[in-house]
Amino acid sequence: MTLKLSILDQTPVLNGTNVNEAFEHTTLLAKEAERLGYHRFWVSEHHSTRSLAGSAPEILVAHLAAHTSEMRIGTGGIMLPHYSAYKVAEMFRVLEALHPGRIDLGIGRAPGGMPNVGRALHDGNHRDASRYPEQVQALIAYLRGQDPYEMNVYATPLSETMPEIWLLGSSGSSAMLASQMGTPFMFAHFINGNGGQQATKAYRQQFQPSQLNQEPKATVSVFTICAETEQEAEELAKGLDLAILKGEKGEERSGFPTLDEVKSYPYTFFDEARIKENRKRMIIGNQEQVKEQILQLSEEYEANEVMVNTISDPFETRVKSYQLIAEAFDLQKRF
Repeated sequence: MTLKLSILDQTPVLNGTNVNEAFEHTTLLAKEAERLGYHRFWVSEHHSTRSLAGSAPEILVAHLAAHTSEMRIGTGGIMLPHYSAYKVAEMFRVLEALHPGRIDLGIGRAPGGMPNVGRALHDGNHRDASRYPEQVQALIAYLRGQDPYEMNVYATPLSETMPEIWLLGSSGSSAMLASQMGTPFMFAHFINGNGGQQATKAYRQQFQPSQLNQEPKATVSVFTICAETEQEAEELAKGLDLAILKGEKGEERSGFPTLDEVKSYPYTFFDEARIKENRKRMIIGNQEQVKEQILQLSEEYEANEVMVNTISDPFETRVKSYQLIAEAFDLQKRF
């Protein structure tokens, strides 16, 4: 089995940079990922944060698809409970018409930020995530050219192809919904380092063939930092350790933690325990170590594709990480 490698990019605002540079970095990474031979490149949705710039992934997908030519481009993901299934279908039908056979629509139910983000996106009201399964069903119908609510309304343009739909999640419930809907499933191991293997196994066992997919199709995404040496990778990972920790504690971040902040932060015993636990969400090391761990993860998930997500400072270390991983797996360069 040939393992495919893909990239999830969260458009982090690194130390000493601004949001304009963050988007420039994402664009440069997409171009380099395509050259290196990565299979797909996804961008995420995060709201009301100064540390991650990607609040509108559908717009970023349009931009990245226009700056690449062969690699699949998509969302990881669109947080569907915030939006109309009909409008999301229209947006991605336009994207698919512009870039036939290259667009992925990854969807999830998470808020994409703190609880009040949901209220802001719903004009001050609380969002109703309980309608998510119904929304997924309607979205699939619209994308397939159907009229799910029998209102004589169709998602246009009605092009010959449709984007590839993925359900994203970090729990067993998301896996079960994907199996019921007959869609591909991506487990966010970078969010939850526990239980993903069991959730994905259950997805495969209970998968119900659909007009979209006759067979189950699952992948896994994981934080990954690869460097020339294990020591260098570990040093780079300390910034990610602190970024995740501060997010869990609800501490405001204006950007990715600096080296000075990492060294001076007053870590408690609880903090150290959380950092150790969060390392389950990461693959860190030199080329040989990272390759071995990625292969092990793909075996545990029975996945023929792994999506890596590198956040490190400075930007050049992110580029180098993806280059080293591509080299380790002997990816076929496109040009």
